[in-house]
Amino acid sequence: MTLPFYVAPEQLVKDRAEYARKGIARGRSIAALEVQEGVLLLAENPSRTLTKISEIYDRIAFAGVGKYNEFESLRVAGIRYADIKGYQYGRRDVTGKSLASAFSQTLGNIFVQGPKPFEVEVLVAEVGRTVAEDRLFKVTYDGTLYDKRGYTAIGGQADELSDRLGEAYEGTPGLVEALALAAEAFRDVEDRAIDGWEGALLAREGPPRRFRRLTKEELGGIAAPE
Repeated sequence: MTLPFYVAPEQLVKDRAEYARKGIARGRSIAALEVQEGVLLLAENPSRTLTKISEIYDRIAFAGVGKYNEFESLRVAGIRYADIKGYQYGRRDVTGKSLASAFSQTLGNIFVQGPKPFEVEVLVAEVGRTVAEDRLFKVTYDGTLYDKRGYTAIGGQADELSDRLGEAYEGTPGLVEALALAAEAFRDVEDRAIDGWEGALLAREGPPRRFRRLTKEELGGIAAPE
């Protein structure tokens, strides 16, 4: 009888983590910043059709990096979760924390039990009535959940991008100022021209659905000088 191949649990976890990190490292980063007008999300994205930032509920946005089909499946599952909870209880009962916790549990289970880990990191942002009520949650490939304040980043250069944002982020900037400093942070970290932008704002005031995509004119203002 052939004996089963044995791998130490520590080595298995290490191999899975390394596999996921390599996949995420190939993805372009995304930054989120709390601004006076709400919560800004900015990503490098050359595609005009495959979006990385999207609305998930009234005051909540979702962003993902890594394998598109994997974070897209998480986004769709998140929308279903939010719709069902909002219908059964109330729209105010759907929060960024509850969604981030659901993503954390899903990714954690896949990391431990799935045939392979998801090669993704996701970001959940919720805008509040004041800056103090804004919420930024980062969920990594193994289900680890981080609660961030002010700014955060996900993707291949997340740590470097967060450090660079921290050097420039002071107080609560306006949207135009935040766009400029975030774009400059991207260029400094990547050390190259950025191949297209995708941006969105969760507006602090307005109708119940606060998500809106930034226009070409708004994003055109952060183009690198010639």
